[in-house]
Amino acid sequence: MSMKSTYGGKDNYNAKLRAQSLGIMIVCIILTIISILPIWILVCNATRTHMQISTGVSLLPSTHFLENYRALMDKDVFKPFIGFKNSFIISACATVLSVFFSALTAYGLTVYDFKIREGAYTFIIAVLMIPVQVSGVGFMKFMIKINLYDTLLPLILPAIAAPAVVFFMRQYLKSSFPLDIVEASRIDGCGEFRTFLQIGIPMMKPAIAVQAIFAFIQNWNNYFTPSMMIVSEEKKTLPMMIKSLSSDRLATDYGIIYAGIAISIVPLVVIYLILSRFIIEGVALGGVKE
Repeated sequence: MSMKSTYGGKDNYNAKLRAQSLGIMIVCIILTIISILPIWILVCNATRTHMQISTGVSLLPSTHFLENYRALMDKDVFKPFIGFKNSFIISACATVLSVFFSALTAYGLTVYDFKIREGAYTFIIAVLMIPVQVSGVGFMKFMIKINLYDTLLPLILPAIAAPAVVFFMRQYLKSSFPLDIVEASRIDGCGEFRTFLQIGIPMMKPAIAVQAIFAFIQNWNNYFTPSMMIVSEEKKTLPMMIKSLSSDRLATDYGIIYAGIAISIVPLVVIYLILSRFIIEGVALGGVKE
């Protein structure tokens, strides 16, 4: 009787485990569809004409992508080489500055014990709560005053202060960075900054890669700040040029606009494919406490 109840309990447990696995799989499939569907609709619309798009949503691609692409290249307001160049310079430089200085700040807040450490971290979190739009006008006036208006620098330099990146970097270090290794490097005569570069940075690679993806995407898609700071045609970013395609409501061709958007997301897909493996490593390592 006891053996039957043991086997029965094991069967019930296995059935419950299979039900949970099935539920998780269904949720993952639904989330995957929700994530992919907007991108697929974008790709489909890039292959359709304006009249076809106006009739409603379709999940089947058409055959007019080359037609839309040629019409896009003929637009005076859309200069792809200039747009890609400016967007890449801004995104790449801002990503490097954001990730490096945020990693350095998070490392200092984790490794060093000083009086105002908690206060400094609280201040960083408080700054995180302030929307960019609140300080936009004041920032623009300040850039005009120091003669940086209509340059790329106002779109790059603020990336040094990235509270959100500091927050995630610190959380990662708190969960997976062994402080004993820092003490060991000090005993071996390694300097503080050298310890950060040769020990801290390599151990933070998964977190750095994840935040680099997010920072690059954020800066690549940024329209608000460039629209305030840039007026010259040769300094406009890709989102600004795509927005210019819809400036005349009566002459708007959504097939051309979708083609422009589809082209603009290609670098983001490439960056993600290169660095995506680090996301899994970051999640796995972030859940282990040394």
